[in-house]
Amino acid sequence: MSRFIQLHLLTSYPPANLNRDDLGRPKTAKMGGVDRLRVSSQSLKRAWRTSDLFGKTVKNGLGTRTKEMGRKVYERLVEKGIGHKDALSWAGAIAGVFGKLKKLTDKEKTALKKLATEERREKELVEVEIEQLAFFDLEEEQAVLDLTNSIAERKEGPQPEELNLLRQKMTSVDIALFGRMLASSPAFNVEAACQVAHAISVHPIVIEDDYFTAVDDLNDGSEDAGAAHIGETGFAAGLFYSYICINRDLLAENLGGDEDLAQRAIAALTEAAVKVPPNGKQNSFASRAYASYVLAEKGEQQPRSLSVAFLKPIDNRTLYRDDQDFGTAAVEALEAHRQNMNKVYGDCADELYAINALKGDGAMAELLDFVTC
Repeated sequence: MSRFIQLHLLTSYPPANLNRDDLGRPKTAKMGGVDRLRVSSQSLKRAWRTSDLFGKTVKNGLGTRTKEMGRKVYERLVEKGIGHKDALSWAGAIAGVFGKLKKLTDKEKTALKKLATEERREKELVEVEIEQLAFFDLEEEQAVLDLTNSIAERKEGPQPEELNLLRQKMTSVDIALFGRMLASSPAFNVEAACQVAHAISVHPIVIEDDYFTAVDDLNDGSEDAGAAHIGETGFAAGLFYSYICINRDLLAENLGGDEDLAQRAIAALTEAAVKVPPNGKQNSFASRAYASYVLAEKGEQQPRSLSVAFLKPIDNRTLYRDDQDFGTAAVEALEAHRQNMNKVYGDCADELYAINALKGDGAMAELLDFVTC
């Protein structure tokens, strides 16, 4: 089997706000001297790994990414009759295996003494939260819950040898694909087997503003004809180029040599990347879209993105002159750049397969067969 699988996707979204910046406006990037729409790789990966489609294909082989596993342990201990103080201490010992815990200052602890018991206990739970998001593999989470049940039953805190909860072999495909970093236990870091680029529009964009109002159904307008709410949100439409590179060998290694699970992970990721949009503002824009064009490549060669095909943005003035659309022009630019790269460097992949929904060429089932064979 080929070591590297590369996916190049062109996906067109109607007016949308797929991925917001700190001001709530669509994210952008400057490339080739012009502003482009951008969707971050973090946004794409979360949309894919949490989608029903991805979960169905990997059959619930997903990890949990959270700061709050300690709170879950605490709540289970309390349910089983362990007192607040012991539950807090034991939950902290377990959660601390996966990262540095938050700490209240002495001043904050002193202030808590003035609060009612329930309110004070709730605020003290911050000390069982991990400072950074931690990825828990399925077996690790089960080991945490098994230990929680055990210490609750014997009413005694965890022993040091019982806190060997971290695993190097992953059973969660999202961790095997996207990796994890544990600053306090680097031996259990997982190198990502899948690299995902930020998606960028292949053309310049101008972000527009939607000024909207909401009407109060019970206001007949006899005394106040104004809107019950006014607001404003940024949006733009774009045709995005996305690039994904999967190291099949590393993925299988991360999954402890489970080739079948690795193949299902690749199929799940490919189908999700083609069909699942980012989650941002979907209720307001319903901007769901499948990829219009997908080029898949396999080989041992050093991977390369084809984003340079769009360093010169697709120019709508040229499109009108040649009676073309953005989608067709982007496919032609991508293919022309791929062929030019091959002329200069030799074939950059051993095999390829493409589907083109603009022309009705290819089939999704054949694409999945290609990436998993």
